[in-house]
Amino acid sequence: MDNQGGITVQRALELPGLRSGLPEVVACADRLGRTVRWVHAGEVPNIASLLKGGELLLTTGLGLGTRPAEQRAFVRRLADRGIAALVVELGPRFTRLPATIVETARTAGLPLVQLHREVPFVAVTEEVHTEIVNGHYALLQRAEEVHRRCTEALLGGGGIPQVLRIVADFTGNPVFLETPDGQLLYAAASSAGDPGADPLQVWEGLRGQREAEPSANTVVIDVPGGGHGTGSVRARVVLVGVSAPLLPVHRMAAERIAGVLAVVLMQARQEEELAARGRGDFLTDLAEGRISAEDAPAQARVLGFRPGAGPLLPVVMRLSDLGPSGNWAVLARAVLEELSSVGVPVLLGVRPVEGRVPLLVSLRAESERTAVADRVAAALRAGVERAGLERATAPPAVVVGVAGGWAAASSGLRHAAETATAAHGLPARPWYDARRLDIDLLLWRLREHPDLAAFVDRAIGPLRAHDATSRPPLLPTLETYLAHAGRKAETARELHLNRQTLYNRLARISELLGTDLDDPETVLSLSLALRARRHTTPS
Repeated sequence: MDNQGGITVQRALELPGLRSGLPEVVACADRLGRTVRWVHAGEVPNIASLLKGGELLLTTGLGLGTRPAEQRAFVRRLADRGIAALVVELGPRFTRLPATIVETARTAGLPLVQLHREVPFVAVTEEVHTEIVNGHYALLQRAEEVHRRCTEALLGGGGIPQVLRIVADFTGNPVFLETPDGQLLYAAASSAGDPGADPLQVWEGLRGQREAEPSANTVVIDVPGGGHGTGSVRARVVLVGVSAPLLPVHRMAAERIAGVLAVVLMQARQEEELAARGRGDFLTDLAEGRISAEDAPAQARVLGFRPGAGPLLPVVMRLSDLGPSGNWAVLARAVLEELSSVGVPVLLGVRPVEGRVPLLVSLRAESERTAVADRVAAALRAGVERAGLERATAPPAVVVGVAGGWAAASSGLRHAAETATAAHGLPARPWYDARRLDIDLLLWRLREHPDLAAFVDRAIGPLRAHDATSRPPLLPTLETYLAHAGRKAETARELHLNRQTLYNRLARISELLGTDLDDPETVLSLSLALRARRHTTPS
């Protein structure tokens, strides 16, 4: 089998049917790698007009003619038609092929084979056709394997960039996703391609070539849209044969992937949302380690992010409720407009499934971290308000990670994303420093462990039971008291209590818990239990 789903002339000659005829190649032995698309047997002089090209023609030579001029014309017409090879069975018509036929085939570049024994042409046809069909089936299997891997990548949390990288590795060439009007949305380079090749440079060169003249080394596959018209196109997959030739199996794979991408893009009803999702997929893939620190800068440039020489600041905003999916487009547009006033390069994406808005912010220096974080957090919240999402069930949590290079950005984004989830329910702040929420993150990671719920129940269970049936509730008093490190005067002021009332409540808390609130170990245990209760269900 060759890479186009057929078999070569050489392979056909090695099959039992033709091999039993003792084949002898008498012209163009160097061209036996040609692809055999089909097999045809015939004895009429005008056989060439019945062929489409790529056939292996079997004949006893009755239609070749008796005069040299007829024989030359016969062979030339077959060569012009583009058949794979001419196989002549020696016998009553020819005991050996005439020199005229051999020389004409050699000059025309047509492989010519003579069989020294009689063979049943029907058996040869059946044998070669079976091999060709098996070859096509093998190509379909390869394309289906790529489709399966891409589907699994999406189900595993990967995004469109990861799907395109799978296709790029399969073809050994860059792969792009563009809008119907030719704007670049995503780009992926093959890991086996030229390590120095920048996909953005390839794209820019490709765009100029496509505008001038379509190229045979480019395959464009439409991704169907959700419209009612037959010509509705959501995007286009573009394969470019810059490192290796594009084969039919690559087109087959791209056609199957287009169906997968159509499902992913079906709800992306506006281009702003589509682009924001693409950036969100990139940032998530970076956070999950699916993009290396070495490859990240080039892919970020494709997405329009060109940071300076300073550190990168990872930021993640998490929202609890966004309503219809179309709100993401409104949110992305509003936040980007607000961020334009921050004055530094920002790469913003959206991840609707997780309810997250991840960002990378380019700093000039580490010393800018707090000031830039203030401006970014304010812009994010303003964008949420402009999008009409400020009335969500809980206010958005903005978490700022640790600044650093691309390698640090990967772990920083992951840390900030998890911390943003763990911050749900904390007192509202303009933004949280991820480094100061490590205990909350640890408790969130342990939320499924039964020991955490048991610990919370042992530590503050009696207070939970009291507050469920009695007034005033005592948990807020304990929480405020611990937040002020046991300073009673400050606690009383925040709770708007006189000192005696506070003392009575603290005494009641000590009595219910059977603990001493002045004991450091008790204070630590209660503080952890109060932070952990957000992640557990009362028993």
